[in-house]
Amino acid sequence: MKLSVVIPIYNEERTLAEIVRRVQAVPFEKELILVNDCSKDNSRAIMTEIAAAHDNVRCFHHEINQGKGGALRTGFAQVSGDIVLIQDADLEYDPADYPVLLRPILEGKADVVFGSRFLGGAYSRVHLFYHYIGNRLLTLMSNCFTNLNLSDMETCYKVFTRKVADRLDIRSRTFAVEPEITAKVAKMRVRVYEVPITYAGRDYSEGKKIGPKDAVIAFFAIVRWSVFH
Repeated sequence: MKLSVVIPIYNEERTLAEIVRRVQAVPFEKELILVNDCSKDNSRAIMTEIAAAHDNVRCFHHEINQGKGGALRTGFAQVSGDIVLIQDADLEYDPADYPVLLRPILEGKADVVFGSRFLGGAYSRVHLFYHYIGNRLLTLMSNCFTNLNLSDMETCYKVFTRKVADRLDIRSRTFAVEPEITAKVAKMRVRVYEVPITYAGRDYSEGKKIGPKDAVIAFFAIVRWSVFH
């Protein structure tokens, strides 16, 4: 079993080397696909150094910013593994959770696994209240359209068998990619599992990027991808 870890990157010079170190420490055969979405900081140079030091790391660069969805689309087109996992480049999500995330697929029970921040992982930083409420409301709305009973649709940690990943055909450019993926997975009628994960969320002073505008975009994306596609 080979794991493909797709990491979208936008201005993550402070955390990039550390997240790669943590991913590399997880005991699975793997490849890391780093997609630089036109970062304005030193991320590109750091990626070059990382790729030179590791033969299982491949780097791709956008000359125009395409958003998280665009970065994932580029990354998914390059995977060669049996299982595909999305990893953010910040340190909010811990690669030490990979064994928990992969277990339902490795045991032949699941085709897709969502890592939930709300199911009671080993630890979780206290959420920003309005982010928590926004996440719960968007997840509820998504569930109403998809008939999935998820607790955390907006989670970064989404894991797919290669067969499912190849069928996703990601189109969103922004954080709307989360409801898009969820809606498309639901329409495939594949086996979806959820597992608890740890979470060390950032606040805006630490570089958090998602905001109220993204919640509005996600709202319309839920309707778009659930009803009109």
